[in-house]
Amino acid sequence: MVKNSFIPVISQEENKGSVEFQILSFTNKIRRLTLHLELHRKDYLSQRGLRKILGKRQRLLAYLSKKNRVRYKELISQLDIRERKTR
Repeated sequence: MVKNSFIPVISQEENKGSVEFQILSFTNKIRRLTLHLELHRKDYLSQRGLRKILGKRQRLLAYLSKKNRVRYKELISQLDIRERKTR
């Protein structure tokens, strides 16, 4: 089942430079690109862009999990993101 809706902004007064807002915007971009790639499977440039955005979001999530574990847990539950694998 594909989620068609994009996640609304958590709160309008939230700082746009915050880690949570950046992860939220990357998640929206990822979902939009995923829907695009379901229609256009051979769009390799968009696939590359998707991989780059996924890497950026992964690094931000790793940073947030190190700095504040509670905020990290709340965010991944709100955005319905799987928890990253630890080594």
